[in-house]
Amino acid sequence: MWAGAAAAVLMASAAGWAETVGDCDHPIEAPLRSRAALVIESRPGEVEITGTDAEVIRVSCTVDHSAQDVELRFSGTPGYGRLNVTSPVRNENLHIKIEVPRKTNLRFHMGAGQVTVDGVAGDKDIDLYAGQITVSTGDGNYKSVDASVDIGDVNASAYGVDKGGFFRSFTKKFDDGEYRLRVHVMTGQIELE
Repeated sequence: MWAGAAAAVLMASAAGWAETVGDCDHPIEAPLRSRAALVIESRPGEVEITGTDAEVIRVSCTVDHSAQDVELRFSGTPGYGRLNVTSPVRNENLHIKIEVPRKTNLRFHMGAGQVTVDGVAGDKDIDLYAGQITVSTGDGNYKSVDASVDIGDVNASAYGVDKGGFFRSFTKKFDDGEYRLRVHVMTGQIELE
């Protein structure tokens, strides 16, 4: 999947690489087609990623401090996108809502916080240093599931797994699946529902 995304980046110069910038007072929206690859890098906070029927990405946020302290920057093409959520100051109670097409391949990284993915079918690669990852797996037709924590809990109720402690992991393969799910937290909790 990511090799295809790299090829999409090379073709982007010919296809018209676009960039959209906003903040918590000015949500952003850009074209993103079904089955696109999306890379998300976010500052710590609470992130909710939801699948919709629209072929766009919509990003909004709320924060206790100045809404203009948070920058939402999306760049890419309808087939490949990169979203960066940054801020020069520490924002308490940052909540980010990201709406993507129902079939989107996600790669997500955040230092600390909470990320919830619901209603999105596609490959998922999600990393946190500290916090909680919750993924609704009912929308996925998975070929492989790999969940691990260095310190914490892996609760995969969809697969009958509940493990806690140091260096806990869960791996499952399916012969007829299409997508890959990989989630990792250094310290925290993983919920696969």
